[in-house]
Amino acid sequence: MTIPPPPPLPPAPNVRDMSVPDLFALVERRDVFRAKAVLELAARAGHDDDAVPALAEISRIAYVRNDRLFHLVSLAWAAIIGLLAAETTTARAAAYRSFADLDPADQANLLTYLRADRIEDAHPEPL
Repeated sequence: MTIPPPPPLPPAPNVRDMSVPDLFALVERRDVFRAKAVLELAARAGHDDDAVPALAEISRIAYVRNDRLFHLVSLAWAAIIGLLAAETTTARAAAYRSFADLDPADQANLLTYLRADRIEDAHPEPL
C-alpha cells in the first residue's frame, strides 16, 4: 500500500500587499499560510498602528496558541515576539497583556525561549 501524495498547496498570497484586516482574516480562517500573515503583521508592528491590536488579538486565539511552528514555539509566541520587537510603547504594552493571558507553563517556556527572567526584560530581534 502506498500513501498518496498530499494535495498541492494553493499559490502563496503576497502578504506584503495585503491590508491588516486581510492578514487577520488569513489567520482567522486557519489558512495554510497563516504563519506568513502573522510574520508580516509582526514586521509591520513597529510602524503600523493597526498591526498592533491585530497581533494582540491573534495571540489570544486558542488554535493559534496551539499552532506550533516548531517544538514549543507557537504562532501566538510569534505574535508576542513581534510585538516586543516593535519596541514601541503601544506594542510592548500589548505584548505584556498577551503574555499575561498565556497559561503559566507557556509563560515560563516563552521566557526561557527569550532568555529573560521577566517579559519586560525581553528585547528580541525583529522576526
